[in-house]
Amino acid sequence: MRYIETKTILSKLRTADRWFGIAYNMNLYRGCQHGCIYCDTRSDCYGIGDIAQIAVKRNALELLPAELRARRKKRATIGTGSMNDPYMPVERELRLTRRALGMIADERFPVHVITKSSLAERDADILQEISATYAAVSFTVTCADDTLSVRTEPGAPASSERFRAMAALAAKGIYTGVTMMPLLPLINDTRENVEAIVRRAKDAGASYILPMFGVTLRSGSREHFHAALERGFPGLKARYEACFGNRYECFGPNCPALDDTFRNLCAKLGIATRMEFYRPASAQQQTLF
Repeated sequence: MRYIETKTILSKLRTADRWFGIAYNMNLYRGCQHGCIYCDTRSDCYGIGDIAQIAVKRNALELLPAELRARRKKRATIGTGSMNDPYMPVERELRLTRRALGMIADERFPVHVITKSSLAERDADILQEISATYAAVSFTVTCADDTLSVRTEPGAPASSERFRAMAALAAKGIYTGVTMMPLLPLINDTRENVEAIVRRAKDAGASYILPMFGVTLRSGSREHFHAALERGFPGLKARYEACFGNRYECFGPNCPALDDTFRNLCAKLGIATRMEFYRPASAQQQTLF
């Protein structure tokens, strides 16, 4: 682990985010300890290199208060979890995410946390406070079965731990859901897996599930993914190369059927397939007239 300086800690998205409702990204760390075999952060276009080598942005919490104050008139949702997991193991000791959330709560900014870690439960008290403005916690779950999740996401808590933490947060009134992405063709893009995730999410109090029935691969992430397939899923590398080549978006042949299965079951169980985003009080008032 090493420490680096950063010039800014909140980066404005160039275009509107229609998936997660995020306007600003906040990454307190560089790299990730979860080791997911499909991680897009390994892509050469980001220039990060070996993402297993964690860098801590030592001045992040010094910069954050001023950056929040500068954006008070453009208060919008801060997202964390796009390039790494804000609750990866190093966070247990350093507590950068917890302290940043405290600052966000003080400035009454909305937040959306995306994580694969049950450690998010630790910060339920602050997330409850932020919920007075808007707080969402999305747990990424790609495999209902723990034995498969530890093969594709070896450094992350097992799926059952994520569902347990989700249930704990939901029980405290925090808006929670699932990012069911990616579903890897020929590995976990099955009807049984999708139905199991939806049913377990319902049991854990999820309000929504956001799906992606495929995976994106680019230069850098593709080579790592193919190497992981060779080690852990014999024969699949050749099938991926034959089916997808160097394609960015890789969708399995049963994608349309899976989407139908997913949406029908969500409708039956009363789970939304889109999130409710933060809306400023002024916008909410305007809808009354």
